[in-house]
Amino acid sequence: MEIRNEIEADFAAVRELHLSAFPAAGESQLVDALRRDGDAVLSLVAVDDGVIGHIVFSHMTAPFKALALAPVAVRADRRQQGVAAKLISAGLELVKAEGWEGVFVLGSPAYYTRFGFNVALAEGFVCQYSGPYFMALALQENGLPETSGPISYAPAFDGLD
Repeated sequence: MEIRNEIEADFAAVRELHLSAFPAAGESQLVDALRRDGDAVLSLVAVDDGVIGHIVFSHMTAPFKALALAPVAVRADRRQQGVAAKLISAGLELVKAEGWEGVFVLGSPAYYTRFGFNVALAEGFVCQYSGPYFMALALQENGLPETSGPISYAPAFDGLD
């Protein structure tokens, strides 16, 4: 399996992956909108006999350099094999190296805490996804530059159901 930057030739396969991985078209449309709007900062694919996984990090409005991690999708026949974990780890390493200060994610704490995401770290921030499944990860050794305040996702997220 190869983890690499998404290229335009992957767009159709990524769209199909998200359509098959989620019950509605929202995530597929979100990825298209993030690309179209220029808010996709990092988009990675896992490739092994075609695109088997995809992840996007997108711009956020926050009091520091922050990204959103969403969506993450893995082909049904390749789930439970570490594909998502490899995509997330590779992505976090890349955005940290680029100087980003924090990443926010909405998801299962039981899953995302293994990457260092923390619900308590996100509690001071207010956005449409605030709550028990909203987590933050500091990418720099000194932690997040701010621990509270309003934050917002890229406008493409406003269209999600």
